[in-house]
Amino acid sequence: MGSIYQEIIQAKNNNQKLLGILLDPEKINTHNIQDLVNTIHTSPATHILVGGSTIQDISYHVENIVSILKANTNLPILLFPANVFQVCVQADALLYLMLLSGRNPEYLIEQQIKAVPIIQQSKIEVISTGYILVDGGTETSTMKVTQTKPISQQDLTSIVQTAVAGEYIGNKIIYLEAGSGAKFRVSNTIIEHVASHVSIPILVGGGIKTSQDIDAAYKAGADMVIIGTAFENNTSFFHNLEV
Repeated sequence: MGSIYQEIIQAKNNNQKLLGILLDPEKINTHNIQDLVNTIHTSPATHILVGGSTIQDISYHVENIVSILKANTNLPILLFPANVFQVCVQADALLYLMLLSGRNPEYLIEQQIKAVPIIQQSKIEVISTGYILVDGGTETSTMKVTQTKPISQQDLTSIVQTAVAGEYIGNKIIYLEAGSGAKFRVSNTIIEHVASHVSIPILVGGGIKTSQDIDAAYKAGADMVIIGTAFENNTSFFHNLEV
C-alpha cells in the first residue's frame, strides 16, 4: 500500500469525507486546463481522477493532460482507466479496476495483464479497486464498451455479495458506480448495506447532481464521492457547497 491509499484509509478512520473530480480526457481542452484547475481549487475537491470509457487508442492525450495537471496542482491525481491505453506513469496512483459486476474477461483480468509492463517500469502507486456498475436508469458508455450489464439496484443481495467478494479477493477499494450521465445515482440503501459489510473504503459516483446527493451519499457510508458530468456541465457546481 502506498501513501495515497494510506491517506484514504486515514481519512476513513477519521470520518473525513473525500471528494473527487473526474475529468474525461476526451472532453478537456488542454489550452484551458489552467482555468479548469483554478476552478477545482476553489471547490472542496481532495482528488482529481482522470479517465473515460470511450478512449480506445494510444494514450498520448491522457499523458499530456496528466502532465499539465501535475504542473498546475498539488492535488493527488488518480487514473480511472477503462483500458490499458489510459495508463500513464505521470499520475500519482492508478485505480487498478476489476469490473466485478460483469463477466467479460477482458475487463476482469485481460486489460490488467496488458497494463503490467507499463506499471512495472514506473513508480506509480497501484490501488486494486473492485468496480461495481449498478443500474442508473440509462445505457451508459461503460455498458457499451465493456458489453456488460449493470446490477439492478433492486438486487441488493447481489450487489453486497459482489462487494464482499471483491474485498475477499483483495481489492483495496470498492467503487459503486451508476454510470456517467445516469438518471439516478446509487441508492442510499445500497451504500449503507455495502458499507456495513465491507471494511475497505467505498467510492461512489454516477448520477450525483446536487449537493444534497453528495451529503446523502456521505451519510449513507461513502468515503469518497466522485463528481463527473455535473461538474462538466456546470463548473460553478461547488460554489455553495461545503464538505
